[in-house]
Amino acid sequence: MNKSFTKIICMFFVLTATTVAAFAQSIAVSGTVTDKTTKEPIPGVSVTIKGKTIGNATNDKGQFSFSTTERVPFTIVVSYIGYVTMEREITSNATNLNFELETGVILGQEVVISASRTPERILESPVSIERIGAAALKELPAPSFYDALNNLKGVEMSTQSLTFKSVNTRGFNANGNTRFNQYIDGMDNQAPGLNFSVGNIVGLSDLDVDNVELLPGAASALYGAGGINGTLLMTSKNPYQYQGVSFQYKGGINHVDDNSTNQGIQEFKQFDLRLAKSWNNKFGIKTSFSFLQAKDWAAADTRNFDRTSRQLKAGDRSSDPNYDGINVYGDEISQNMINVAQSLNAGIIAGVNAASGGQIPNIQTSLNGAFSALGVGAGAAPSSAQQAAALGFFPAALRPTIQSYMPFYIGLRVPGLIPNQFVSRTGYAEHDLVDYDTKSLKTSTSLHYRFNNTIEAIAQANWGTGTSVYTGTDRYSLRNFSIGQYKLELKGQDFFVRGYTTQERSGDAYNATILGTFINEAWKPSGGLTGWYAQYIGNYIGARAGGQNDAAAQTFARSQADVGRFVPGSVGYETAKKAITEKTIGPQNGAKFNDKTNLFHYEGMYNFSNALNNVVDLQVGASYRDYFLHSDGTIFDDANRDISIGEFGAFVQLGKKLSDKFKMTVAGRYDKSKNFEGRLTPRVTGVYTVAPNNNLRISYQSGYRNPTAQDQYIDLAVGGGSTRLIGGLPESITKYGLNTNKGVLASSYKAFLASVASGAPNPALLTPYTFDEGGLRPESVQSFEFGYKGLATPRLLIDAYAYYNIYEDFIGGVDLYQNPTTTAVRFTVPVNIAGKVKSYGGAFGLDYQVGKWNWNGNASYNKIGNTPANFDNNFNTPEWRFNAGIGNREIAKNLGFNVQYRWQDEFLWNSTFARGIVPSYSTFDAQVNLKVPSVNSMIKLGGSNILNKYYATSFGNPQVGAIYYIGFTYNP
Repeated sequence: MNKSFTKIICMFFVLTATTVAAFAQSIAVSGTVTDKTTKEPIPGVSVTIKGKTIGNATNDKGQFSFSTTERVPFTIVVSYIGYVTMEREITSNATNLNFELETGVILGQEVVISASRTPERILESPVSIERIGAAALKELPAPSFYDALNNLKGVEMSTQSLTFKSVNTRGFNANGNTRFNQYIDGMDNQAPGLNFSVGNIVGLSDLDVDNVELLPGAASALYGAGGINGTLLMTSKNPYQYQGVSFQYKGGINHVDDNSTNQGIQEFKQFDLRLAKSWNNKFGIKTSFSFLQAKDWAAADTRNFDRTSRQLKAGDRSSDPNYDGINVYGDEISQNMINVAQSLNAGIIAGVNAASGGQIPNIQTSLNGAFSALGVGAGAAPSSAQQAAALGFFPAALRPTIQSYMPFYIGLRVPGLIPNQFVSRTGYAEHDLVDYDTKSLKTSTSLHYRFNNTIEAIAQANWGTGTSVYTGTDRYSLRNFSIGQYKLELKGQDFFVRGYTTQERSGDAYNATILGTFINEAWKPSGGLTGWYAQYIGNYIGARAGGQNDAAAQTFARSQADVGRFVPGSVGYETAKKAITEKTIGPQNGAKFNDKTNLFHYEGMYNFSNALNNVVDLQVGASYRDYFLHSDGTIFDDANRDISIGEFGAFVQLGKKLSDKFKMTVAGRYDKSKNFEGRLTPRVTGVYTVAPNNNLRISYQSGYRNPTAQDQYIDLAVGGGSTRLIGGLPESITKYGLNTNKGVLASSYKAFLASVASGAPNPALLTPYTFDEGGLRPESVQSFEFGYKGLATPRLLIDAYAYYNIYEDFIGGVDLYQNPTTTAVRFTVPVNIAGKVKSYGGAFGLDYQVGKWNWNGNASYNKIGNTPANFDNNFNTPEWRFNAGIGNREIAKNLGFNVQYRWQDEFLWNSTFARGIVPSYSTFDAQVNLKVPSVNSMIKLGGSNILNKYYATSFGNPQVGAIYYIGFTYNP
């Protein structure tokens, strides 16, 4: 780490000296851009040198300025969405330039950065890219800009709660998506202990977003590990172009006609504030604040789920003794009635032997003799009177213990009286365990100093906290969870050097599934002679002996075993809940996490293109990061040690325009992580101009992701303690003896249980699992893409692409059962799937503008190909998605509107939490806005899912209904 850090510091000084020297002979360009009709200044207008990366954008007063060493004469281009582009030749220093832009159709002229890490028109991007600019952000029909990502071509979301949504493209979606990277102002927005972004809980507020760029597909060659399915880059507004005070208040309602929690309509409210100021275009400061409060969506799927076969099954709590509701927790604890009776039988025999001083070595044998003396035949059930008489054969001091043992003795004495049936404990609904009082508070403050028009130093602090719900292997209540990101950066026209840290704090977050289990245990333990299962089986035997059938006896047994059970809201329940959520997972037998994982990241990049007179485009960059895991054993195997993970990477990209019509770019990146071999990820792209503003693109990209921190080091009991998640490194396999006392595959364990149920146990059905000798490896993908983007007419933009992905060493999970013939222990371990996994698809989009009217539509298709044997399909993506919208920025004076429609078909969702079909759904988002120029404000009335058709985006997550809101924004 020290050597890498030294290299980056040296790079910093070299870059600074080179760039400062380059400005010794510079030309200054400045001026103002206004609307030709209204004469009002236009902020955010792009002013760049034609064909170059040099330029700036206008501030809130429509002013711009920059310096360049470009040789005169050169041409500057002034462009902004919704206006006709203007050009002007510059022959010397040019100050106080005036540009009056006319409203007009401008499609495909937006400048993007992320596709090549250098500015270029979106039409000329070498790979697929989606963008939301400042103009569109103000009039989105979704409640927030982050929600609006769902309307972009090829994008899908998994909604786990109101504020926690996972973005994805091109398949293999997940609740916590480790295959999709998210950056805010250059900082990786992942929670370092989770290795994925927590939605926009710690992100930008709507008022502070300048633009959003999204790259579908692999981007490791430029951005490093992760992001093999997509990369999202969000850029905030700077204090030079966007000054002054802005605020927004949004109030609304949700849970309309929601039967999941029976709470009725709930209030939704949000307040945003942004302050920004600069002095002499040198020193600038900005701060933003956002606070949201609402009642969260409730996950309330009570369907019965078989966790061994991982599929839905018939029955509910009243008809299935082994019922396990998807969003009911505590019922994951399940025991076989015969096994429990035999275990209790063995324990009591030993206990009576000890209590009698060896006089009664085997109570079962003694009782057989007593009943034989009373004339009760072998295998027959003695009557109550005969049971009472049999007690007389024993010392008085032992009679209470023998009497409590009698039901199990009788159950095992009479063949078939105790069924070979698994029974689960009675669970609690999610809404009784999880904190649904959602809150989100996020702040961002940055200090900026410009040494000149192109070199800028930035100190930035982003911090957010909130209460939300997340779906992993269990459901987790993220209560008072927080993340802070703190950055120092020096950037110029051709370089940047930055360092930042991400500090994750779990706050009062807890595992809702474990909580449900431990509340049951706090009231009445599962095991022991006086435990819940002993009472259940004893009452079942009594009911059966009394003439009841199996179903009636099962119902009676549960009603008796549950007598006095803690009821949600009662003093006992709330006391137990409070105590358990305040104790950490592990030896304390609590449900709380104690995650204080940190990430430190350093990187730099230099663009040599201008130094080489733009003969070729050449960029080089390097990065180093460290993860410091700290969970005190509540998530990772770090109860008695410190764990860190170091990663290093470097890339180079070379681009050359080989003719007036064809540009080729080649890039490569090398990365090395602490526990894995280094790897190279190449990238080759080509853009061919078939006609002005019409381009074909072709690319080969490779991507990879290291196994996450959890894939490597997790050591966590889930499913109410019925399953243990462990890391895939050899040290974890050795710790639990899975390399010597091998676990068997879940499918074979299920077959073995079926043979036990049939009365003919067959251990030969069990299939042991052998781990790869080399251990867990990084996952990689090769991605091939062909696309077209162009203006069919000045008013019609067409964008289409097709892709084909080949994944190798795909990281999946394997469920193993250790000691399957006795007391089975279940483990879930990440492993690499042998063979190749292939997926393919494409998308087609149209944007059509006439005056201030805009129509848009897109369709995307994603499909997984043949998969290797034993591959647990977690493609988690609908084959077809469709979006369509219509809007007008000013249908009448100062009045605009926007409507967006979205549809997707049904698909199979598979995760470590649950597996099942997600039905197709369609939904409308809409807004109407009224601009009030006299007070520089906007009033917006809108809603998401305005028809209030509840839908789920992923299996086991909540149903999402409508949000209706009205908002007032000052200085939008």
